Amino acid sequence: MGLRGYIVKRIIYTFFLILFVLTLNFIIFEIMPHDPLQFFLAAPKAGHGALTSIQIAQIYHQWGLDQPWPVRYVKYIVNMLTFNFGLSAPSTGRQPVVRIIMTYLPNTLILMGLSTIFAILIGVTLGVLAAYKRGGLFDSASVITSLVTFSLPTFWMGLLGITIFAIDLRILPTGRIVDLGMPPWTAFSILGTQFALPTTTEIMNRITHLIMPVGVLTLFSYGGYLLLTRATMLEALTEDYILTAKAKGLKERTVIFKHALKNASLPIITSSALSIGFLIGGAIITETVFSYFGIGWLTINSIMITLDYPVLMAIFYITALCVIMANFVSDLLYGVIDPRIKYG
Repeated sequence: MGLRGYIVKRIIYTFFLILFVLTLNFIIFEIMPHDPLQFFLAAPKAGHGALTSIQIAQIYHQWGLDQPWPVRYVKYIVNMLTFNFGLSAPSTGRQPVVRIIMTYLPNTLILMGLSTIFAILIGVTLGVLAAYKRGGLFDSASVITSLVTFSLPTFWMGLLGITIFAIDLRILPTGRIVDLGMPPWTAFSILGTQFALPTTTEIMNRITHLIMPVGVLTLFSYGGYLLLTRATMLEALTEDYILTAKAKGLKERTVIFKHALKNASLPIITSSALSIGFLIGGAIITETVFSYFGIGWLTINSIMITLDYPVLMAIFYITALCVIMANFVSDLLYGVIDPRIKYG
């Protein structure tokens, strides 16, 4: 089987995996203790926006909720695959779920993207150096430090950072995305379409609020990449081709990064791809500690306060879909990185 056949096989496998995730997601929300439909159709306080019995019956029929569960399951699968997530709960104003997610998603992508990039770069670099200097002081210090930061709870590191840098030293804000009362973004129009750009003050304000949450997530995550890189590099550095490269007179940097790291990078690629897949899910604990309004904060808010089932179903599905696709891409990259891998 060639590469084309392997891709087709993986696409079919990925499709059935997505169906399995959707089925599991459907079952979880079907067996939850509360009736999400009655909550979703509940009238807001003071009777404003209350639905009539005719409107409720129309919604039942439109969504197939007056049908047996196999029909509801098929309608649910079709809606999820077409990203038709419907409306949110009354407590959030019955807004389109897609609009709610897109409001918080950019904040999560910035936070998780920066912390993941920093964690990968720092972890892989220190892991390579630790393997090269194995048995030395740098190796021991790197391993111990990574184990400590990897073991500490993120909420504890977050609260410690707030205590030191926000309360005691007063050099960083305690949380949120920007300071309250920040001026709106500068708006401009091109061919009748409105755009908005952040001002320099807005950008600096956001960077200041990102320092602590990004730092906490980076400290928590880089240790895993360091230990993984060190383990794979220690194995690669003992291979015969490394001795041959050294015997040819190649520079140490070339031997380590071009030969050893390239062949030891497959597990690192898998770990990095899965981390990128989890970007959409956000960091629930860290975003809650810093009141950072991202997908993680939205998730815990939908669970604990608003009981917004449609939003939760959409978040769980999108997160699982991103992880599956990231795993699919990492499998394809294996053959590009390591030509010894044959698709068969």
